[in-house]
Amino acid sequence: MSMMEMMLILVMVMTMMMHVDASDTNRAFQPCSDTKIQRSDGFTFGIAFASRSSFFYNSSQQLSPCDRRLGLSSSSSQLAVFRPKVDEISLLTINTTSNFFPENYGYMVAFAGRKYAARSPPAFVANSTYMVTSFTLVLEFQKGRLQNLYWKRDGCASCSGKSNFVCLNKQDCAIGTNSCKGRGGSADCSLGIQLAFSGTDKHEAVLNSWYEVKNLRQYSLYGLYSNLRDSLTSQFNNFF
Repeated sequence: MSMMEMMLILVMVMTMMMHVDASDTNRAFQPCSDTKIQRSDGFTFGIAFASRSSFFYNSSQQLSPCDRRLGLSSSSSQLAVFRPKVDEISLLTINTTSNFFPENYGYMVAFAGRKYAARSPPAFVANSTYMVTSFTLVLEFQKGRLQNLYWKRDGCASCSGKSNFVCLNKQDCAIGTNSCKGRGGSADCSLGIQLAFSGTDKHEAVLNSWYEVKNLRQYSLYGLYSNLRDSLTSQFNNFF
């Protein structure tokens, strides 16, 4: 099965299962579709996992995963598809304890659009030694059209006081891969991606969620999520 066929199946399943809010005017549900958005719309984008070199054409030009010249469908790659609500701070999670092992791929690229294709730089996720589990992704729009996706780093501030984490390249906090569940350890190494928006929508209304994230940089949404999940699990176990 090709990557594009897998993408279409994932989007179809997601579309059938999700409830589309009445205020959502965006009917583009495939990551490789072009669209313009307004605040409160849903926006579909993808994250492709592969080796770093897989995202470059002729070893020099980075292309969008939607570009068939990359040949991702014939290489070792995986795809995740999301549809967050525009201009809301979201936390995206990818479970790495079952059938997905990011250390088999190494890097990830966020992308959307075809004619107006936008893609992030490749971000290191994992190898056999280290795994980065927390990311911040900003989607930048101009008059409703996606212009850019980029990863924001905190300079390893979140590593402070955590003996089981190391700082990679002075920008990413990483945990030892062998400390993760399914690799011999007990840590939950599910990937957490804080998502925010910047720029303007198709009515030139300003998208503000990135400024809210900047004001909350000392906090980790993934950490808050993990604490809440652990609390709910503990309470659930008390009932049974």
